[in-house]
Amino acid sequence: MQQSNSYTLIFTGIVTVILGFLLSIAATSLKEQQELNVAIDIKRNILRSLEFQESQDELWTTEIIQTLFDSNIVSFVIDETGKIVDGMNVEDIDTKSNSMLAPVYCKKREGKEIEGYAIPISGKGLWSTLYGYFALEADGMTVKGIKFYKHGETPGLGGEVDKEWFTQNFIGKRIVDEEGNLVGIQVVRGKVDESSKNAYHQVDGISGATMTSKGLNKFLMNDLQKYEPFFKRIRTNASI
Repeated sequence: MQQSNSYTLIFTGIVTVILGFLLSIAATSLKEQQELNVAIDIKRNILRSLEFQESQDELWTTEIIQTLFDSNIVSFVIDETGKIVDGMNVEDIDTKSNSMLAPVYCKKREGKEIEGYAIPISGKGLWSTLYGYFALEADGMTVKGIKFYKHGETPGLGGEVDKEWFTQNFIGKRIVDEEGNLVGIQVVRGKVDESSKNAYHQVDGISGATMTSKGLNKFLMNDLQKYEPFFKRIRTNASI
């Protein structure tokens, strides 16, 4: 009887160790897959902000996204003066520090000039932190696109920030005034008055999402101010 109890305890212990090991492997694999999914989704949104179009008839697979990104996107790191940091990759930036280093993603197809620049944007809305990418044309002042890939705003209200009807309003707007001063983009309440002198940097608002819109205006301006030394160099044809 004593041998039987010992056998049971040993067997149970072995099974527990094996199951724990298998669960550990499964958890690690799941975490790696989740991290890969996040990385691919980020690349998808960088591409979309730079006007690469994904149709409902031909949705992008992981392989397509990776190929498009590797073939058409060039990335680099800039410092607080807007100059490129030689020998540093965007993956090397310590996002947890208050470093003034920042990543830039360029749309540059083979044999062609740079067609646009995408930068990461993030900040508080009403209920959540919004994460996305904001892109400018090669002139460094005209909006090429904006895409959000993560947020927790209210569906049907602030949650409309990632809908195409809203993001399309940004395209063609300018982030600087006639004197070249940074003014950012302003999401207004209701519709933009096209006769207004400020219409060039205003977009239609989202009904019932005033706080989300105010948050977007604020954090987008903050991010653009961080990148202004770089984009000013682009606008004035200064060296980077």
